[in-house]
Parts: sequence; C-alpha cells; structure tokens
Amino acid sequence: MTMNKRHERTLNTIFTQPISGNIKWRDVEALLKNLGAVLSERSGSRVGVFLRGSTAFFHRPHPSPDMDKGAVRDLRKFLQNVGITP
Repeated sequence: MTMNKRHERTLNTIFTQPISGNIKWRDVEALLKNLGAVLSERSGSRVGVFLRGSTAFFHRPHPSPDMDKGAVRDLRKFLQNVGITP
C-alpha cells in the first residue's frame, strides 16, 4: 500500500499527542479510502467505515469541517485495532 504525503500527514496527525482538534473530515475520508476502507452513509450525519473486517461509525462534523477530539480518539483506536499505525 502506498500513501502520498497528504495521507501520511493525516495519519501522523491522528496519532499525535495531545490529540489534535483540527483534523479535517475530508482528509480522514481520503485517508480511509486510500487504506481500502468502504464508507457508507448512515442516518443523520453518521458514516459507516468498513476496513479489514472491522466496522466503526463516525459522525461527519458540521457545521465545522474539523473532527472533535473524541472522534479523533475513537478513530485512532479503530485504526490501531485493524493494525494501522504511522
């Protein structure tokens, strides 16, 4: 799997401490798709993410495009559980 610099930067930001509060949802979507995830629209602003046999659900942020810190923490745990770290 190859990642461009933008995806690498997004992945590194997801795993930085303290948790960043300015990660753009569109960057996360692009990263997940690059990793092979299938995203599906759910009710409201929920998005289902299916990756490596695991499923997670995230809230698409609005009106701000930035994910909140709790969502970033959950995303980090999901990625760790499927074996993806920087």
